[in-house]
Order: sequence, then C-alpha cells, then structure tokens
Amino acid sequence: MKPTREFLLKHPAHFIALGFGSGLAPKAPGTFGTLAALPIYALAVWLGGTWFLAIIAMLLFFIGIWASGVTGAALGVSDHSDIVIDEIAAFLLILVFTPRSWPWIVLAFVLFRIFDILKPWPISVADRRIKGGFGVMFDDLLAAVFTIICLWFLRSIFVGVTR
Repeated sequence: MKPTREFLLKHPAHFIALGFGSGLAPKAPGTFGTLAALPIYALAVWLGGTWFLAIIAMLLFFIGIWASGVTGAALGVSDHSDIVIDEIAAFLLILVFTPRSWPWIVLAFVLFRIFDILKPWPISVADRRIKGGFGVMFDDLLAAVFTIICLWFLRSIFVGVTR
C-alpha cells in the first residue's frame, strides 16, 4: 500500500513517520526524508546551536519509535519505505558531528545514503532481526554511527582536527 495524503493526515503518528509529507515522494522517499532534515537542522542551529540540535535529534529518535510503530502497523509493513522519520532523526544526529560547511554536509548526506541503502554488516543484521518501531529507527542509527566514524576519519586526514 502506498500512503496517500489522506493517510498522512489521518493520525499524528503517520504525519511524523512519513516525514511531515516527505515520505510521500513518488521515488526515493528515503532520500527526500534525509533532505527534509536540512530545514530542521537550520532552524535548530539558529535557535539553539549544536546542543539544541542534539536534543531535537534524540527527541525525534524516541518519537520516531512510536510513530513508525503505529504507522507500520497501519500500513501492514513494519519498515515501509515511505516511513522516513528514521532518516530524518539519523541525519540530524550526523549533523551534530558534521562541520558547518556545505561540502561536509553534502559528504555526510552521501555517506549516510550509501550506508542506509547498502546496509553493510551489522546494519543488515539489525534490519532483518529487529522489527517494530525500534527496528525501523535502530538500523538508521547504526548507519548514522558508520557515517559519523567516516566523517571523523576523513576530517582527521584532510583537516587534521577532530571534534
């Protein structure tokens, strides 16, 4: 079942899980969900800086467990491809550790999408074995950790400074 605009607005959990509408993109909803994190990032940094961004990312992770669980059950697929709150929360977490310049943000975006799509071990194991709302959120959390490690490594090589 492909969610509709009516489904999106039927329950607050659906609105959140479907990334405030970004998950309704006809192609590559995960990519559009990841992009939907950018205005949230800009607003959070403007309102309160890195710590505020970290709090928003954590809140969205825990709210996402609930929202994706409710929405997955309503769609009949635990980790439906149109559920993108996991991408939003994970990318916001990545941006906490990413230098505030467009080249680094673009690199973070590309690395995260690679890890989220390819799901190398242990992400693939978590994706297969952990179900429900927590499972939806957890595999993207692992992809975020992989991305953060790669960014740290690349930054230490190219900038010589780690955060």
